[in-house]
Amino acid sequence: MRRHPFAIAALAAAIALCPPAWAKAPAGTVDLTTQTIPAAIGADPAPDPQHPARMAVLHIPTGARSGHPVEINGVAYLAAGAGPHPTLLLLHGLPGNEKNLDLAQAVRRAGWNVVTMNYRGSWGSPGSFRFANNPEDAIAALAYLRDPAHAQDLGIDTQHLVIAGHSMGAWAATQAAAKDGKLAGLILVSMGDMGVVAHLPHDKLVALTDDNREALAGVTAESMAKDLETHADAFATGPLAPSLTATPLLALTSDDGLASHTDALVAGIRAHGGAKITTGHAATDHGWSDHRIALEAAVINWLQGLRP
Repeated sequence: MRRHPFAIAALAAAIALCPPAWAKAPAGTVDLTTQTIPAAIGADPAPDPQHPARMAVLHIPTGARSGHPVEINGVAYLAAGAGPHPTLLLLHGLPGNEKNLDLAQAVRRAGWNVVTMNYRGSWGSPGSFRFANNPEDAIAALAYLRDPAHAQDLGIDTQHLVIAGHSMGAWAATQAAAKDGKLAGLILVSMGDMGVVAHLPHDKLVALTDDNREALAGVTAESMAKDLETHADAFATGPLAPSLTATPLLALTSDDGLASHTDALVAGIRAHGGAKITTGHAATDHGWSDHRIALEAAVINWLQGLRP
């Protein structure tokens, strides 16, 4: 980063199918300053010699629709115990300097598997980076995790899959969840709606993308800006609200100038009858730099409310 790892926040401020029957997500508002801190945040689980916690490297097929199939990089943080375990797919933002791996580890300690991945053209994954590819890559990852052979090998309970994302990753998670329709939950952390960001003035879009492309392949700042502008309508999350009414949602915002992106989506889901919504706001930056424990607690507490 030449200026700020979360430049998207400063610049953006300028401007169904039913889920599984077991899902009884809490609804309302969580106070991040008074919430219970789960034991998993500060203590390791008891070791299980027969079924220890472990990591697995994944090679996730994607890109078939575009005629350029590749295998993107992924890592599975697998929980201890015989399983199968409920599983969280965790998506990073633009470009992914903050991957929230502390969150992944804490959620694993709470008994969930966590899978992270790098979109096409990002952080060593093959292919060229395109905004439109990111939701497709998330959908491909969900298909990979549901594949019976992979699910058995990784100890995944395919009926209990949740998708989460930070910043641009939250936008990609929203797009994927709306198309999927079968997820047990959706978690948004400081979402940057690429459909909204696309309406920034062209020079600001170029500055934003130029400041966030060091780990991306096959792009220039100009090409990324034009990509956003060309797909502004298709990238908007507002039209997805009717498809998300049945999906339990945890929507967390921060003082980064982007809260309105999440607030608008939440309002749209509620307007279409969605009620399985929990919201929370923290007085912190886009990366939750001084609220990491609060973030982990909010996510784990909400996830545990979904467990069968």
